Amino acid sequence: MSGSKNERGRVLVVGGAVETAGAVVLAGEAALRAGAGKLQVATVESRAAQVGVALPEALVRPLRQTSKGTIDPASSEDLLDLAAEAHAVLLGPGMAGERETREFVEGLAPHVSGRALLDALALSVIGGNPVAIGESPVLLTPNLDELAICLDVETTEVGRDPVSAARELARRTSAVVHGGGELSVTATPDGQVWLDNHGPPGIGVSGSGDVLAGVAAGLLARGAQPAQAAIWAAHLHAVAGNRLVARIGTVGFLAREIAAEIVPAIRQIG
Repeated sequence: MSGSKNERGRVLVVGGAVETAGAVVLAGEAALRAGAGKLQVATVESRAAQVGVALPEALVRPLRQTSKGTIDPASSEDLLDLAAEAHAVLLGPGMAGERETREFVEGLAPHVSGRALLDALALSVIGGNPVAIGESPVLLTPNLDELAICLDVETTEVGRDPVSAARELARRTSAVVHGGGELSVTATPDGQVWLDNHGPPGIGVSGSGDVLAGVAAGLLARGAQPAQAAIWAAHLHAVAGNRLVARIGTVGFLAREIAAEIVPAIRQIG
């Protein structure tokens, strides 16, 4: 997709809780930096105004919340219109409350018509079971701990062989899996694997995974297939991190600064 904002796709980012609403800000900005044309964000109602100020480019939909400050599962019905119209839907950044998140995602999933990406706690909806959301294979973006939980194994086991772990989860779920860590692994249900080890240690920082998921969602909205979006998102994430290393140092940069380097990273690669 290219040209007008409508032609470059619409991204819906759903996530956050009272204590972690910043995750949707990071993911949303990253989606726009990856070239998506329109951004829509949904988060808990008590933080929606702040998110709207932080992301003036976005439509922000407030969602009913529980007494614990998490997204109320019943509020999935308030998103049916946006989910049906989005080219890509990112579920999970900053969500809290495993039961509430699982019920919310299960309620919204049947209404997603475009490509879907499950990140962070939204992965709890699948475990190791097949997942089908939207019009094409789902993209899952677990970190090593989340990958281990999905496979019901210890994180140390996943750490010893992340390639086999990502491939196994892709096989079980019929989804594309991108596992983060020192070695970036993208695996498809048919056993194909791509590796990327270009990222510096500094990108292992709070909020970095939200940026990665946002970049992938932006690429999905522009028309990329899940494996293609994951591979390019991982590489852009790594290049952006290396640009910050050159300017700031090996560690100490922030996830929001990684997002800001995505456009220069695209230009550098192109």
